[in-house]
Amino acid sequence: MKPGRSVFVLAVVLVLGVSAARTDEVPQKYRETIKKGLEWLAKQQHKDGHWDVQAGQYPTAMTAMAGMALLMEGSTVREGKYARNIRRAADWLMERCQRGGNRNGLIGNPDNANEAARYMYGHGFGMLFLASVFGDEEDRDRRDKLRDILTRAVKYCADAQSSRGGWYYTSKAEGGDNDEGSVTITQVQGLRAARNAGIPVPKAIIKKAHDYLKACTSPQGAVYYSWRSKIEKPAITAAAVACVFNAGEYKSELAKKWLQYCRRTIPMGLGGGGRIGHDEYTHYYYAQSLYILGDDGWEKLFPGTPKNERVTWSAYRTALFDQLQKSQHADGSWPSGGGLSVGPVYSTAIYCTIMQLDRGTLPIYMK
Repeated sequence: MKPGRSVFVLAVVLVLGVSAARTDEVPQKYRETIKKGLEWLAKQQHKDGHWDVQAGQYPTAMTAMAGMALLMEGSTVREGKYARNIRRAADWLMERCQRGGNRNGLIGNPDNANEAARYMYGHGFGMLFLASVFGDEEDRDRRDKLRDILTRAVKYCADAQSSRGGWYYTSKAEGGDNDEGSVTITQVQGLRAARNAGIPVPKAIIKKAHDYLKACTSPQGAVYYSWRSKIEKPAITAAAVACVFNAGEYKSELAKKWLQYCRRTIPMGLGGGGRIGHDEYTHYYYAQSLYILGDDGWEKLFPGTPKNERVTWSAYRTALFDQLQKSQHADGSWPSGGGLSVGPVYSTAIYCTIMQLDRGTLPIYMK
């Protein structure tokens, strides 16, 4: 069992009363699928350490997401099959942390035309990845540099937060104090990873974000696209559940409301007319939530639920993973989600992450 995994299992058992089975191993039938996906992903890394999509798009976000998928395998910046890839990715992101001015601490390059309109996504995922490698960095100078980068990244995130408590594609100052649900979730998870790594994160930032998500919840239990839009989004709702679970709030009444909405609107898999748009993003977060719930968590949260209405990790995993095996390309990659994805690097990074949750490698996906 991976270090730290036993603490997580105990927490879930105590909070939800889950009789947790041994879940730190990926089922044998899916291991070759994952191996092929990771090997393809590693081959797509540019010589300077970054990944991108569609001829240079979203390099910061893609580098962080691909790096997270490799970390899930068990490799670190120090050792493992993908150690060199992970270190190169970390180096590339560290070099792109802005210094000075009103962008001090931003991870990424907002002057790059390929990132200018949506750089907060890269910032959030960049925090997530760099916080996840921080604990395994043994070189003192690099560790100090990482700590400084993450500390400034948290400060930048706080300054970029809208007055309502959410975040937008660009900062508060450059985005007109607007907000959007998916960007908000990305920042919250990045902040949670930073806090897990020992970087101070003011509680007020997280509270404002929580209040924002609560204010953006519809009577049906969905999280709106944004505070102004009032458009219900299953994908963002699933992401909100994952973020609350990341914070250890396993019995949150708000999360329970969101979960019920997800059960009604998100299919167990991808095929058979089950595509709902933004599938990779949706299942990236929904899988995290159901992995934490396990097979008994739903019943503990919603006593008396008929068996055919309960959502379990095992059933969800079988439905989704079997379809992922069938849709994987021979080279190991996955196709874009019906035109609603940004390319195979994105799809492959997300699906490899989902399929490795059972490894119990990274605290952010478990606590």
